Amino acid sequence: MTQQIPIGPESVADAPAGPDGTHALRPDLACQRHAIVNVAYLGRPGAGDRGWVLIDAGIVGSRAAIEAAAAARFGAGARPAAIVLTHGHFDHVGALEDLAEVWDVPVWAHPLERPYLDGSAAYPAPDPGVGGGLVARLSPLFPTRPVDVGARLRLLPEDGSVPPLPGWRWIHTPGHSPGHVSLWRAADRTLIAGDAVVATAQESGYAVATQAPEMHGPPRYLTIDWDAAGRSVEVLAQLEPELALTGHGRPLHGPGLRQALHALARDFAVVAVPETGRYVEAPVRAGDPAATWTP
Repeated sequence: MTQQIPIGPESVADAPAGPDGTHALRPDLACQRHAIVNVAYLGRPGAGDRGWVLIDAGIVGSRAAIEAAAAARFGAGARPAAIVLTHGHFDHVGALEDLAEVWDVPVWAHPLERPYLDGSAAYPAPDPGVGGGLVARLSPLFPTRPVDVGARLRLLPEDGSVPPLPGWRWIHTPGHSPGHVSLWRAADRTLIAGDAVVATAQESGYAVATQAPEMHGPPRYLTIDWDAAGRSVEVLAQLEPELALTGHGRPLHGPGLRQALHALARDFAVVAVPETGRYVEAPVRAGDPAATWTP
């Protein structure tokens, strides 16, 4: 059974969707759900060509919706200055290769994600043994092959800055993947968490469909290092965010968000870590031979 930390409706942050299909979260931040995953648009409406940044690139088939939302929000033909990735799992890079090419933009990611983004290696296999519902059971069907953005790939600098996003910092939040990052803007305490934490029980088809707000650890079926994942949640809880957009589920804000984050950090071993699973028993860490395989 999937444990949960319930979150009240007062802590849900998304406004009704606008005509572009996005939900405004800040004057310069909107999100959009693509089937099972969120993407974020950073930039004020009307920002124009190269005046905005896309965070993550959705699932396969989401290119048209992302392009349409970008045109409606930023202007016809408005290309981003960059695409920034929290990590390279299939549901965050589904439209990446197409968008990077048509927009001719750099793609920024953590150095440890490089093998999964330059075509050289694939992620460890999903683990259906973690339980939690239909999505977990179907996870062996999910693609794990790497994408290849070629020379457009840029590696985030060690100083924590995000070159296309002044005022933002990247935070290494491994566990779900070796080079997973979350993005943080201290000025207004805004967190783009990626899959370090999620706001729905992503293992459950019912929860994914209903989007009932709950605080969960990273999706179990793709998380390869639970000790690192727990430490990453502790780091995010210590930020005391006012607003958080996670990779899955609805955006959250306010005291309820912070209380849920702290509860997850405190009870991570019970709430988040599955009772069984190959990576519970044998975690995979950066540098391990099992961290990558050649497709």
